[in-house]
Amino acid sequence: VQLQASGGGLVQAGDSLRLSCVASGRTFITYDLAWFRQAPGKEREFVAAINYRGGSTFYSDSVKGRFTISRDKPKNTVYLQMNSLKSEDTAVYYCTADPPPYHSNYSSLLKYFYWGQGTEVTVSS
Repeated sequence: VQLQASGGGLVQAGDSLRLSCVASGRTFITYDLAWFRQAPGKEREFVAAINYRGGSTFYSDSVKGRFTISRDKPKNTVYLQMNSLKSEDTAVYYCTADPPPYHSNYSSLLKYFYWGQGTEVTVSS
């Protein structure tokens, strides 16, 4: 599976962006999906996840209420809608996928097997 993330860019605080991640090579219809981010000089951190059914979503406290994760199974795509962006959201955003059998901790890096190359988001204040 190859994951291709896109949609990053330079925006101002308060703006919105929608990130997309398309899978190729294999459908990830049965995979749990997530977004992580890594700011300069910091460790990669969990942002949001969605289970393979699409019925359950999970968010870090820092983005809850501002970001929304969703998936389009026919398009083999996962999205991250980011609203009310803040300067602290500046980071490289990575999409990732966990094939079955699933690991339970959605916010753990260790759960996920496939990783995309990242798309950079810069929020100016």
